[in-house]
Amino acid sequence: MTAGRRAAGARLVRGWEEGFPPGPARRLLGVAEGGYRGLLGAREWLYARGILKSRALPCPVVSIGNLTVGGTGKTPAVEVAVAALAALGRRPAVVSRGYGRKSGGVHVVADAAAIRLDAEDAGDEPFLLARRLPGVPVVVGANRYAAACLAIERFGVTAIVLDDGFQHRTLGKDLEIVMARAQNPWGNGRLLPGGPLREPLRALGRADLVVATGAVLPEEAPAVLAAVAAHAPGVPVLTATLVPAECWEAARMRAASLAGLAGRRLLAFAGIAAPGAFERTLAEAGLVGAELVPFADHHWYAAEDLAGLERRAADLGADGLITTEKDWIRLRRLPLPDRPLFVLSVRLVLRSGEAAWRAAFERVCSSA
Repeated sequence: MTAGRRAAGARLVRGWEEGFPPGPARRLLGVAEGGYRGLLGAREWLYARGILKSRALPCPVVSIGNLTVGGTGKTPAVEVAVAALAALGRRPAVVSRGYGRKSGGVHVVADAAAIRLDAEDAGDEPFLLARRLPGVPVVVGANRYAAACLAIERFGVTAIVLDDGFQHRTLGKDLEIVMARAQNPWGNGRLLPGGPLREPLRALGRADLVVATGAVLPEEAPAVLAAVAAHAPGVPVLTATLVPAECWEAARMRAASLAGLAGRRLLAFAGIAAPGAFERTLAEAGLVGAELVPFADHHWYAAEDLAGLERRAADLGADGLITTEKDWIRLRRLPLPDRPLFVLSVRLVLRSGEAAWRAAFERVCSSA
């Protein structure tokens, strides 16, 4: 990705977060936003009148989703949901659309024995989940109902976790978990493409739990609390943070100690929806970032990207580079930079509301 394209992407993200200045671009985005709002309204009308219907499965379905475009910790939350279901005696599978994959139709990414599909055909997030959840089937498909049915029929699973499933209405869900950033959760408050919202805030009324990521206490997420109080009164607001899970050097696939990296000057880069969250995780881990180079969310790296990063690291006098596990999945087949490249994976830790989380999972498991 060229510096010009990265700059344009950064301007778009900044506009989503802070608002766009007056001008033709804002007017054009406003027109497109109105069209998108109309489509959402039509869909809601069809579901409300039973013209469109959700189809039920013979087992609990837990959805992990959000109201905005990326960056809320959905993928790590899927791992926590899978663990909660397994602890209650269920055999869960993960079902995902597989955003950005080259394959079409319904495919098994992983079964109980091994990963069966590469990241290019699985999508980076399903592949990451398959890697992080050994023994748990992972299935991708735009038709989430068909993908879930395949998981049930082929693997005998007794629970389904939908990755990024809040906007998916064709499949009946027993537990809706909405993830939101604790700080500036709704950006400029506008719908796509004029802002980051995939649905109006009133859609929170469908949620059973709301998890604010990046906060220890609920009061550290005032905008989330206010939106839930207005649109989903009585729905519990939990908090969670992302913490380092493991770190390794990519060239040797050898574990690296965070303490050992603490004194080294590292160039960070990330192609995720909220690269600032990665920067904060590094700072909280005591790692010194020479600079953070952002790429577009789900960016598949090319050799020239890594060459450019190597040149930037040289200009800054960086000792090495560091990126996320999701980014490593999208570059792992490329020749690595001359400087050491470190990969940091994270996990989600609930900081408040664990009792509400546990009770919600117990409810859906006991009723199905």
